[in-house]
Amino acid sequence: MSDDTQTVDEWVERIEQARAEKEAYFRDSPRSPLPPAQRGESFPGLAFYEPDPHYRFLVPLAEHETKAEVTVETTADGEQTYLRWGEFTFERDGEPFSLQAYRPSRGADRLWVPFRDATSGTETYGAGRYLDLEDDSHRVDGEWLVDFNMAYNPTCAYNHAYECPLIPPENWLEVRIEAGEKEFPGEPADPHDH
Repeated sequence: MSDDTQTVDEWVERIEQARAEKEAYFRDSPRSPLPPAQRGESFPGLAFYEPDPHYRFLVPLAEHETKAEVTVETTADGEQTYLRWGEFTFERDGEPFSLQAYRPSRGADRLWVPFRDATSGTETYGAGRYLDLEDDSHRVDGEWLVDFNMAYNPTCAYNHAYECPLIPPENWLEVRIEAGEKEFPGEPADPHDH
């Protein structure tokens, strides 16, 4: 069943299943971004807002005529390069807001939609959250399904050993996005602690 024809109950079930799978991966997988001391019985869990269909949008992408190359700083004082691909415009509580969508400059098919919002640093990870949109699973009749309930924390929110791209200032929102993943309830692992 495609995303545009799911019932709300089916959609909530899909969100909850994806969250349970992520928690199991973080808790049990040797490839988890968490060090062994925070896995298994010591796993503090992950925190999420309750699924809210009001944060699920079917919107067109206003694709930029010129795909400007954007250099994004990372948490490890590095840089990554993306192409500014287009802009999504949404409305929440009668207020419009826009987000830029990027593509990795190395030819990936997905769109990367990073954002900070008014919950960043209080209820959600301070550096912001990400959305990944795939051409084959997030496009419906020429529009994009942008579901903030699927917003996730970068790996550096759990472990400072990872290098994560920072949110470009053009995607810092003044609105609250009370959907998706909340701040990690545990203490992020620090590779410098011994």
